[in-house]
Amino acid sequence: MAGTGGGNGDGGFYTDYMVLRPDIVGFCDLLLLLWSGKVAENAAVDCPAGTEIVDWRQRWAVFVSLVAQVLLLWAKKPVALLGRVTEYWTNLLTENGGGLMLVVKALQGKLRFPDRKSLNYRSFVGLLDTRIELDGKILHGNSSYHAALSIMAAKLAYENELVIQNVVENHWQMKLVASYNCWNDFQQAYTTKVYVLADTNLAVVAFRGTMPFDTEQLCANVDLSWYKFPGVGKIHGGFMKALGLQRHGGWPKDIRGSGGDKPFAYYAVRERLRRFLAGNPDARFVVTGYSLGGALAVLFTTVLALHQEEDILGRLHGVYTFGQPRVGDEEVGKFMGRYLDKPTRYFRFVYCNDAVPRVPHESGALVFKHFGTCLYFDSLYRGRVVEEEPNKDYFSLRTVVPKYVTAAWELVRSFLIGYVAGAEYAEGWLMRLVRIAGLVLPVLPPHSPCDYVNSTRIGAAPLRSLS
Repeated sequence: MAGTGGGNGDGGFYTDYMVLRPDIVGFCDLLLLLWSGKVAENAAVDCPAGTEIVDWRQRWAVFVSLVAQVLLLWAKKPVALLGRVTEYWTNLLTENGGGLMLVVKALQGKLRFPDRKSLNYRSFVGLLDTRIELDGKILHGNSSYHAALSIMAAKLAYENELVIQNVVENHWQMKLVASYNCWNDFQQAYTTKVYVLADTNLAVVAFRGTMPFDTEQLCANVDLSWYKFPGVGKIHGGFMKALGLQRHGGWPKDIRGSGGDKPFAYYAVRERLRRFLAGNPDARFVVTGYSLGGALAVLFTTVLALHQEEDILGRLHGVYTFGQPRVGDEEVGKFMGRYLDKPTRYFRFVYCNDAVPRVPHESGALVFKHFGTCLYFDSLYRGRVVEEEPNKDYFSLRTVVPKYVTAAWELVRSFLIGYVAGAEYAEGWLMRLVRIAGLVLPVLPPHSPCDYVNSTRIGAAPLRSLS
């Protein structure tokens, strides 16, 4: 519907926009979308008056996006409950030494119940890949060091603060500088977690990615909504909101209370980073994230560029993202190329058939385009530098059979890799269950952080040519 999002009413921070409204869409709105290109008259699409989408294929992409979001939002509560139960029971099994010991301890009255805020409690992501140690063979100065450290930091971002502090300080011999649970001004909720760790020479900013059982966050991956920022380009709306976009005012250079009771991710991290760099004149920093966290990582540097934070960007060593979705159009890529391409400072890791780097779907309504250096790894963890990942249209019918074949191979590989590559690569029972589920839904296993950790350790040879 024209103007209900109110670019000017909300501060005039964008020049054009298209915002999909799965929260209010009705059956008639969906039918109208397929029939008529006058999307400005459709309650499900918030855009400027007079906006039309003439091509039926573009409208179909918007239709699919809306239907997918409606279904995900409808399933929000039961899926969240399933997630809490699954995570708790998996921790219960782990805490008590497995299924058999769980029964034995229950009969003995010695059952240990997990505490979600304790040092031993792990997120579902952490349980999929239980490794916490850095690779001892990839040291400072190694071309793969920053990538290997970044994926571990991105994976650790899913854990509670006690776990993060313990791993960072006692296992990695670094310091936890800050940890934030950040406010989303549009959702009126704390949706974004990010932490900063450092030694005297390097700071790492790690954004938490998509929570596996949070369907509202999953909506962002299929949402085609965007805002056009002057001089930058069209950027995915949901990701910007999670980073700290202001409902009234967009991206002012400074706001009050960025580190208070309701910190906004971009502003809180920028100020903490500024203080750290001022106190460590020779230090540099990297920004990282897995899944949604990868999108936030590259957009963090985008907003730094928008605000002309040259002093901070001058100390940036690199942006390392893993399984990152598309964040904007080709214009955004050109804008950021001025800051990240010479020298190459943006490395986007993509594992095999991971669907997330291939969404949001490329559509004429907005051609979401990746930018930066793509490091693609196949199911044998053989890496190569490519302009864009193969099979960029994940939902093409011609790739269905190869996906199922690869899923079957990945299940077989899960039983072999511990013997071939070493004990640290052995997969646990939960990851193998996900591999089994992949025989039915091959979209599930390739997005696991396990495969991204393996890619940086086993197959990161392409980084040597870029160092």
